[in-house]
Amino acid sequence: MRLADLTSPDAGRQAAAGAVLAVPLGSTEQHGPHLPLSTDSDIALALCHRLAAARGDVLIAPLLAYGSSGEHEGFPGTLSIGQAALELLLIELGRSAALTFGHLLLVSAHGGNTGPASRAAARLRAESRDVLLHVPRWDGDPHAGRAETSMLLELTPSRVRMEHAAPGDTRPLRELWPQLRSAGVRAVSASGVLGDPTGATAAGGRALLDDLASALIQDVAAWRAGDPA
Repeated sequence: MRLADLTSPDAGRQAAAGAVLAVPLGSTEQHGPHLPLSTDSDIALALCHRLAAARGDVLIAPLLAYGSSGEHEGFPGTLSIGQAALELLLIELGRSAALTFGHLLLVSAHGGNTGPASRAAARLRAESRDVLLHVPRWDGDPHAGRAETSMLLELTPSRVRMEHAAPGDTRPLRELWPQLRSAGVRAVSASGVLGDPTGATAAGGRALLDDLASALIQDVAAWRAGDPA
């Protein structure tokens, strides 16, 4: 159920019944020449919908489509609000949400959001608010490679341009990390791709989304049972 579809009294009744407000956090940033700028946002929103389908106590807040994407500067279409702004946004959003909802879930599908989202969640918890941050993780290509391409082929195949898919820098992230941190993605990959999307399939994306959703569902179940993962 989407929060935006409810009236204010409806939202109050859901909150009084113990609803969890799930906030999908994405980004608007380059994902190579073959994936849409909304890729991270699409994945975060899809996971929240799968969670809501599995649990009747979840309300999905409007997507936050801007994140901390400074590492993708120089690629057209990337829109970043930076770490400090994202952290403050999430703190203020959490404080506001807590006036209605007793439980706040942040689901972030963009790696660059992890630091500011973690700090914001910690601040909100220190203020006695019940907050869980969930960051989906998978093995393999970290950005615009086989994993994300497969998930987008499952979610919105008409928006994937596989004719433009080509390998980028395929080195493990641990090898790329120092240069990524100092100079950004363009310094290691002219296309913006970190990995090889050419073997992506919708079936693979469906299986990966199922796995990621299962991990999210388990994380939320443990949290709501009083035993955060």
